[in-house]
Amino acid sequence: MKKDNIEELFRDVDFDTSEPHDGHRERFLEKLKDENFSAKKKPRVRSLWATFLGIAAGLALLVFLGGTYFNYQALGSSLDLASVSPEMKQTQEFYTSLIENELKEIQEEKSPETEAIVKDALAQMAKLDTEYEELKRDLLKSGKDKRVIHAMINNFQQRIDLLNTVLTQIEEIKLLKNNSHENYII
Repeated sequence: MKKDNIEELFRDVDFDTSEPHDGHRERFLEKLKDENFSAKKKPRVRSLWATFLGIAAGLALLVFLGGTYFNYQALGSSLDLASVSPEMKQTQEFYTSLIENELKEIQEEKSPETEAIVKDALAQMAKLDTEYEELKRDLLKSGKDKRVIHAMINNFQQRIDLLNTVLTQIEEIKLLKNNSHENYII
């Protein structure tokens, strides 16, 4: 690449070095005064619109953030597996119905002999319910993290295992009761 000298670049350019026409300076100053005068008025109008637009944007942002906050609060109490996906909704419905059925069965089998077991099972269920509520809050905070979802499903499985164990124990108590009455001859 060849080095260009500045003088070589401008050698062929014809610069207009003639004097301006008479009154050029006055006309130029007059134009500057007109621009300054009109420039002083325009910023006031622009600043007034800018103020209104700024207030409107601020209110819109406030409404958006307020809506997001209240929506967050509303979701906080209702966010669970069903809100993750349709498959998780089916999973939650399955486990919930299974738990309800087993709780009804336990209540039907309740007797004076099994009252202590049922009472203990209900206390453990209350603990698992509390853990599930905490997991729901964690799900909201974590942005539907898969580990939290897995923990929620595990919580449902623990409840079902607990209820199955209680039902098994109730059946054993009923069998023992029936067997002990069979040994007596009247």
